[in-house]
Amino acid sequence: MDEGVCAIRPGTDVGRYARLLARTHDALLSGDRPPVDPRGLVARSWLRVQAQGVDPDRREPPGPLDASQVEQRRARSPLHQVLPELRAALTAVAEDARHVMVVTDADGVLLWREGSTRVRHRADALGFTEGARWTEGAVGTNAIGTALAEGSPVQIFSAEHFVRTHHGWTCTACPVHDPRTGEMLGVVDVSGPAETVHPTTVALVGTAVKLAEASLWRCHEQRLDALRTVAVPVLASGSGPGLVVDDHGWVAAVRGLPQVDRVTAPTADGPVAVHGLGLCIPEPVPGGWLLRPGGKGRSLRLTLELDAHPPRAVVAGTHVWVHPLSTRHAEVLLLLARAGQAGMDAAALSTALYGHVGSLVTIRAEVSRLRKAIGGILLARPYRVAPEVEVVLPDLTTSPFAAASTAPAVRALARA
Repeated sequence: MDEGVCAIRPGTDVGRYARLLARTHDALLSGDRPPVDPRGLVARSWLRVQAQGVDPDRREPPGPLDASQVEQRRARSPLHQVLPELRAALTAVAEDARHVMVVTDADGVLLWREGSTRVRHRADALGFTEGARWTEGAVGTNAIGTALAEGSPVQIFSAEHFVRTHHGWTCTACPVHDPRTGEMLGVVDVSGPAETVHPTTVALVGTAVKLAEASLWRCHEQRLDALRTVAVPVLASGSGPGLVVDDHGWVAAVRGLPQVDRVTAPTADGPVAVHGLGLCIPEPVPGGWLLRPGGKGRSLRLTLELDAHPPRAVVAGTHVWVHPLSTRHAEVLLLLARAGQAGMDAAALSTALYGHVGSLVTIRAEVSRLRKAIGGILLARPYRVAPEVEVVLPDLTTSPFAAASTAPAVRALARA
């Protein structure tokens, strides 16, 4: 098979191809030459799951979260807003085609599962139930976990699954992204018996996800409209330029500035650098934030103190904020600071930190937590330090932190 999302071509003899994949699976695990090479996305996934020590004879995933934890995750997930669209597009089709529709969060935890009763009972035997974590690290190569790792749609058929008990299944998954931020919110998956595999399922799931993302964008616009009713009188009551934005930095209204669509997401913990306005101190307003200049002529400086205990980021502008950092967050900040405005994507960061690209989900989660912790310092797509920020780094050749780091790229900087 060629590299692509679809696991089979139209007209493929499904039974014969499943037997070929089974021989390929056995040969690769035993170190023999396989009869055919696996598809590129499958080969990459297998390298990742083998590096994570997944057992191909594993019977079930780790125990599912309890019902209360699942409910908490459902309440926090923005995907609960688009369940009606997903149900309308996929649930009836899944029932007719002997499939189940599954929606997970960004951690790969199954939050909702609907569809064929018979297939749901069969899925129960695999532990494919609400609350189960269906990442590559938990259950090997599968459409949900591999879609999370690759950040793209995936279809997995029969023995392309790493764990043998999954060979009787086919699954098609597509990530759902927040249209405001680009953040991955979770995955929509349609799974069923292996003999039901069909290439059109890829387009079906992809279309459902596009409809869901469009619905999320409409909700975003409605919230911005509501915020404007607050923003206009707030800006009118003060003097000088300013803007009102939502929690993600989308602009509801501006005064004294050219129109801008979005700025760095504000937090209560630090300043935000706004192009054309300078350093701003966020002030909460109902539904968002008011941004006004917080110090004329003041720049924003980030000093990375790696050899403090613990390491810390010191952000100085109108005020000074000190942010304690974990070792991993300190390494991420160091690497991004060294990368300059070219920045780094998740794959480059994974290679720099771990020596391979098998930790993309972990990288995205770590950087997301770091961005929330240090306010408007870090930008995304690619990850980089905001251009308005001056960065001060220690001498890495004499830094005990850099010398002791397990990250290959940090060790290389210490030796340079």
